[in-house]
Amino acid sequence: MGRYFGTDGFRGEANVGLTVDHAFKIGRFLGWYYGQEHHAQVVIGKDTRRSSYMFEYALAAGLTASGADAYLLHVTTTPSVSYVVRTEKFDCGIMVSASHNPYYDNGIKIISGTGSKMDTGVEQKIEDYIDGKMGELPYALRENIGRTVDFYAGRNRYIGHLISIPTRSFKNYKVALDCANGSSSSIAKSVFDALGAQTYVIHNEPDGTNINRDCGSTHIDSLRKYVKENHFDCGFAYDGDADRCLAVDENGNLVDGDQIMYICGKSRDREGKLYQHTIVCTVMSNLGFRQSCEKAGMHTVVTAVGDRNVFEEMQKNGYDLGGEQSGHVIFMKHAMTGDGILTSLMVMGTMIEEKASLGRLASECTILPQVLKNVRVSDKAAAQADPEVQKAVKAAEEALGDNGRILVRESGTEPLIRVMVEAGTTEICNQYVDSVCDVIRKRGFAVED
Repeated sequence: MGRYFGTDGFRGEANVGLTVDHAFKIGRFLGWYYGQEHHAQVVIGKDTRRSSYMFEYALAAGLTASGADAYLLHVTTTPSVSYVVRTEKFDCGIMVSASHNPYYDNGIKIISGTGSKMDTGVEQKIEDYIDGKMGELPYALRENIGRTVDFYAGRNRYIGHLISIPTRSFKNYKVALDCANGSSSSIAKSVFDALGAQTYVIHNEPDGTNINRDCGSTHIDSLRKYVKENHFDCGFAYDGDADRCLAVDENGNLVDGDQIMYICGKSRDREGKLYQHTIVCTVMSNLGFRQSCEKAGMHTVVTAVGDRNVFEEMQKNGYDLGGEQSGHVIFMKHAMTGDGILTSLMVMGTMIEEKASLGRLASECTILPQVLKNVRVSDKAAAQADPEVQKAVKAAEEALGDNGRILVRESGTEPLIRVMVEAGTTEICNQYVDSVCDVIRKRGFAVED
């Protein structure tokens, strides 16, 4: 990870870790970088956080000051920016969002001209410019100053793209959507309505401060209750910028990213459409998921955490399905990034094709009990490397043996150490997670939330 850009963009508390000056400089650099040989065009989207507006305008100011045109999609999803960049041939795209983080955080994600995450080499150059290592860039003058363009049409084309993907109607299906008071609030219901579903939506009234608050893919309980009480066929929960999706079956049970990949992968494999019978996942994917895939005749390739790593492995070897347990799922035929709404459409399509409930499809994937706890720390690297912490991790590994596993890692987007254990029972998981978390706290690395 760089000084500012982590695994998923430049993220921090608005006007603290991430300021309008940072945004202006990012716009200045990108406008200059892509405008050296032609008139650059960059598309910008944002989520519903109050601070997203000021970052959008700061980015646009920086771009136009360097001579680029800034096309504004306004409130939209991260995958829609990826789609528009790729299909409309923009030089690059920018998404203003901190994804699943609380409203007071924000982030700047940069998307390459191919629709994938920006190359880390370009991010490094941006960091050098922010730190004053490149000197000043020239301002555009007179007729060369850039302009801003309202580009709602781009978002509408993305909606049309989503509607065109399913091959069967969703008629007679009752579907609940949790929009996390975020980006999907302006898109998801219209897509499901157009496909014939009876669509019921919760948490789709963003006010600038309620994004992800007790809702969406990181707070799934309200959707589980909503689906079960109203006897819906299924439900889908997105995160703040809608690049993630988790599902809920007809009984209110969670269907996570691993199970979604299993369900869609098995159906695609049966049709001969899963390249080399392989799904790409990360080290966070449940051991039971991998075992279920092997039992069903599929293989798994495991990468480090982060959808960037999943995408790179897929691109390098031609795989067409991969993702994370958290709900970032990439269907390479249709998108170059995780797309929550697309994922929900693919799950619906599989249910209809297999003539089966989501609960039955998910039951075929056996998931081991898993507990994940986060410890907010002052220094992620120091906490991870501490000898006493390492000793506690080793002790847990030896105790679990072949009947489970422990994974301790630094968050790529927040000042957190994540401790995860899989084992035969939730009680065993909690025992070993707590044993490591307690040592992190006793060693003085933990800070108050």
